[in-house]
Amino acid sequence: MLDVTAISHTYGSGAKTHTALGSITFSVEKGEIVCIVGPSGCGKSTLLRAVSGLMPPSAGESRFMGNVIKEVPVDLAFVFQEYSKSLFPWLTVRGNVAFPLKPRGMSRRQRNTAVEEALASVGLADAVDKYPWQLSGGMQQRVAIARALVCEPALLLMDEPFASVDAQTRAELEDLLLSVRREYNTTVLLVTHDIDESVYLADRVLVLSKAPSTIVATIDVTPLGPDRDQITTKETDEFVHLRGEVARLLRYGHVDEVDGQGVPVEAVAE
Repeated sequence: MLDVTAISHTYGSGAKTHTALGSITFSVEKGEIVCIVGPSGCGKSTLLRAVSGLMPPSAGESRFMGNVIKEVPVDLAFVFQEYSKSLFPWLTVRGNVAFPLKPRGMSRRQRNTAVEEALASVGLADAVDKYPWQLSGGMQQRVAIARALVCEPALLLMDEPFASVDAQTRAELEDLLLSVRREYNTTVLLVTHDIDESVYLADRVLVLSKAPSTIVATIDVTPLGPDRDQITTKETDEFVHLRGEVARLLRYGHVDEVDGQGVPVEAVAE
């Protein structure tokens, strides 16, 4: 679905430059959820923008279904962290979700049907005529997700989409994303700073280093299985082990395998 090859990016020019991304290469298979984690300021959001076509990278390329990305592809959707800024306050929920359908030449009936189905999939069928400012933060983010899903994108990019909501709402939105993936078979590339979230949601977790960032490791999370629960999944030994492995990689930058357990090199030396 997505092939990223040697993507790098440097801001500024001359003496005033900052290299956010080193050379980053990875792929995302159809139907996968891949989460990206890394230290604050390592360029996670920059990577999503460079991969999506929102911003040209300094070097490297991304291919979406085999085609080089030079602008945002039609079958790609983006959900941002700042849901309150990404929704149009003067439009109803229906108007916000229908907005990306207008250039597609659909009839009003077709647009209304697509909007109602998208809102039903995120649990907001009864909010169609409300305005964003009448909704809670979690509901506004559901609207943003519905707007991304209404076009049935092949690839969904999400930049820390649940970071601005409370813990309970965050758990509900995480489960919503898993159910949406099952329903639409959407491929998802998600940036998060939350280790638990990355392990709970992902099939694979990509761990980035400090800037200029590179991929430190790729963690396979499929041993948790496809059916996950906020309580029982997070109580399992496998979840705790995988969470610890990601945490060690973020703290130490590398992990040695000792007796089958991820142990930081520094700890072994001590």
